[in-house]
Amino acid sequence: MTASASPDPVYLREIWNRVERAIETRWGIPVRITDVPNPFTGDLDGAEITVDHDVDIEDALFILIHLFGHTVQWNVSMRAREIAVARPAQWTAEAIAEVEEYERDACRLSLQLLHELGVRDLDQWVSDFAACDLGYLLHFYRTGERGDFRSFWRSGTPLLTPLPIPEFHPTTWISRWQGTVI
Repeated sequence: MTASASPDPVYLREIWNRVERAIETRWGIPVRITDVPNPFTGDLDGAEITVDHDVDIEDALFILIHLFGHTVQWNVSMRAREIAVARPAQWTAEAIAEVEEYERDACRLSLQLLHELGVRDLDQWVSDFAACDLGYLLHFYRTGERGDFRSFWRSGTPLLTPLPIPEFHPTTWISRWQGTVI
């Protein structure tokens, strides 16, 4: 990813502050900044979101909005929670397709969150970050290799469409590292 593809860090910090405040006040979901054990950069349990203290603001903002999307999913769908903890010995084409939809929808919820906060100029960034994240994740699922996250970055990926955030009630389900998300 080139430096020109990254939004301004000062702007991202401003957006982080708005997003964090909305997640905590509107939905009652605490956002914690702390050490998250490697290889994770964030965690969720359905009622709380944790972001690693040692990531830059660009990664931190994506992690926050993406984990918000998964938090919504976990609280409205038992199947979403099942996908999050799936650990098949062999990933079938059907399971991969389900993971793709699960991840894409989390990012679509992320985009809706930004839009509800009046942020409409990060759609391409969210879409590119989501594609990178999915590429990395699917590579790991298929090969067992983590690789370099940013090597999966492609600018100008197809834009995601926002997915309306349904009413939900944050509930503690499980810690993410009980699942396969990395």
